[in-house]
Amino acid sequence: MRDLIIEKMYEWSKKPYQKFFKKNDPWNVTAKELIQYPQESLGFHMGCFLLKYNFEMQPKLEDHDVIHVLTNTGVSVVEEIGMQYYLWGNGKKSAYLYMVISIGTLFYPTRLKTFTNYYNRGKAAHHFHHLAFEKMLHLPIQTIQTSFNIK
Repeated sequence: MRDLIIEKMYEWSKKPYQKFFKKNDPWNVTAKELIQYPQESLGFHMGCFLLKYNFEMQPKLEDHDVIHVLTNTGVSVVEEIGMQYYLWGNGKKSAYLYMVISIGTLFYPTRLKTFTNYYNRGKAAHHFHHLAFEKMLHLPIQTIQTSFNIK
């Protein structure tokens, strides 16, 4: 039931977040185009991620999926909350991030140790949450992960 509530909250908040808070332009690429990138590239791995979960690119929210790919984070509700903890540890600050962390912690207090582990992983990585990932799609994913100490 908690997962369903969190998922509904995300669905309700996604459109206003895209419209009012995300100022970047949407990427002009599809999952099928991404899997045409070299197999070691971020673009290829991003395309595989989207196809694996049967996701479509969400305009202006593409970076979110890139973070999933780079940090090897799944898409369950707890993992989504954990990824926000990771980003917080990595230095990201936003009202949306704080809202997800707050609500997630309230709904999943027994997962605080898991969330703390995500936070510490993000803190150990070099700041990367602000990068222009669309321009990095051709780069080898391993190079990006190593360069930014992403684990």
